[in-house]
Amino acid sequence: IRIAAAAADRVKPGSSIFLDGGSTILAMAPLLRERTDLTVVTNSLRVAAELAGGGPTLIVTGGEFRRRSQTLVGPLTEPVLDALHVDMAFVGTIGLDLEAGLTTTDPREAFTKRLILRHARQIVLVADSTKAGKTSFVRFGSPDQAHVFITDARTPAPLLRALRRKGVRTVVV
Repeated sequence: IRIAAAAADRVKPGSSIFLDGGSTILAMAPLLRERTDLTVVTNSLRVAAELAGGGPTLIVTGGEFRRRSQTLVGPLTEPVLDALHVDMAFVGTIGLDLEAGLTTTDPREAFTKRLILRHARQIVLVADSTKAGKTSFVRFGSPDQAHVFITDARTPAPLLRALRRKGVRTVVV
């Protein structure tokens, strides 16, 4: 919740943002519910449901439904994401390893995450310490693609130092 709050605090009035389907990002959505000054693009049905009652302008990507994460993923997300450029993308990860990169469990989800990394002016990676040093099935990016990494105090200091050396601003909450 602290990571989600720190991420939500970064959203400036008038911004366009992408919210993916991770649990930390889902915790962000209620914090943005009253913000009528935003455009939110999401592939998460849970995020969309949270914001559907009002607040931000909401754009849902479409795509193949992934039951486990309740997200829309894969090549069918491409037409919408290729047409957009967002100010900020808030992206979660299952694994964060300096060599293996940012990883997730599903190739279709990785496809969609790679797309949004290409279409955001600023990438905010949100992940708690349990993701540090982990590698999942499919790589979708490199940790140094993130402009900002928001995490908790249990994330290993060597990982944080390495990310800072690569130019990633780290925020520990």
